[in-house]
Amino acid sequence: MSAPLRTADFDFALPEALIAQAPARPRDAARMLVVRPDGVTDAGVRDLPSLLHPGDVMVVNDTRVIPARLHARRGAARIEVMLNRSEGAGLWHALVRNARRLRAGDVIAIEGAEDCTATVTAAPQDGAVVLDFGPDQAALAAALEQAGEIPLPPYIARPDGPRPEDAADYQPIFAQRPGAVAAPTASLHFTPALLDAIAARGVGRATVTLHVGAGTFLPMRAEDPRAHRLHAEWGEVTNQAAATINAARAAGGRIVAIGTTALRLLESAVDDAGRIAPFRGLTDIFLLPGHRFRSADLLMTNFHLPRSTLFMLVCAFAGTGRMKAAYDHAIGQRYRFYSYGDASLLERAP
Repeated sequence: MSAPLRTADFDFALPEALIAQAPARPRDAARMLVVRPDGVTDAGVRDLPSLLHPGDVMVVNDTRVIPARLHARRGAARIEVMLNRSEGAGLWHALVRNARRLRAGDVIAIEGAEDCTATVTAAPQDGAVVLDFGPDQAALAAALEQAGEIPLPPYIARPDGPRPEDAADYQPIFAQRPGAVAAPTASLHFTPALLDAIAARGVGRATVTLHVGAGTFLPMRAEDPRAHRLHAEWGEVTNQAAATINAARAAGGRIVAIGTTALRLLESAVDDAGRIAPFRGLTDIFLLPGHRFRSADLLMTNFHLPRSTLFMLVCAFAGTGRMKAAYDHAIGQRYRFYSYGDASLLERAP
């Protein structure tokens, strides 16, 4: 019988100086740690084309980060709102600081966006509410651009709010479909020149969508990770994307997930035989050690927080012992961590 999982088993000490506060410039100048079953190799993001094989296919997430952090008022009370997930027809699931001040039927006014209000549709649950902004999607989009802030993670120090350059720095090159409140950060490393080199190598590309929610920032509080629940996120794998991925696999190519968001969506859409089916809807899949991966062969991802669901995911994918050793190496070699940090390329554990 395998030992029980404990959140404490996924802890590690990270010097604060290694938490990146700005991205590498240019983006593809970041370092990249290659993690294989037989050890690790120090490389750079620009080495990615040589590490891939002709016939492989990269799976990228085309979600676009929206200015999802809002400041609002209900009477004299100030409230911070983080939009989390669109539920259609002007409804948004949102995480709210000071949610206890809200009741069903309350109307909050968005600061900085004249005439933009939202109605609380039900009593808050676990700090989350559903807000009704009304059916005018164009007006809401304009209000977000006017009053919203790019929702940078809390470990990127911006005491005065996001800098002007963060709007571009925190947006991946693949971004097309608005809806994310956090960036799929592995995609932040790509440049047109790098994509040209990957294409010239004979590597294909399939595009999927997973709108990353605010739950990605929530801490793991349960001592047993299996007691933790992820907020559901909306994703789509189109017929075309599924066909491209399945054709590459059938021809002997490897599936390369660019980011944990792409991997989570693929694992939500894969069958027992490793074929990807079209998918459209919500997923709250939580990938822990012991999960049998059937979709991707390689995962490109950044370095994640201790005790986090994402560090657990990479341990599940590449092996817990191997990833702990890889992170020890990365810290010793002063790799830069988290959203604006360096990358890793992981081979799936046998």
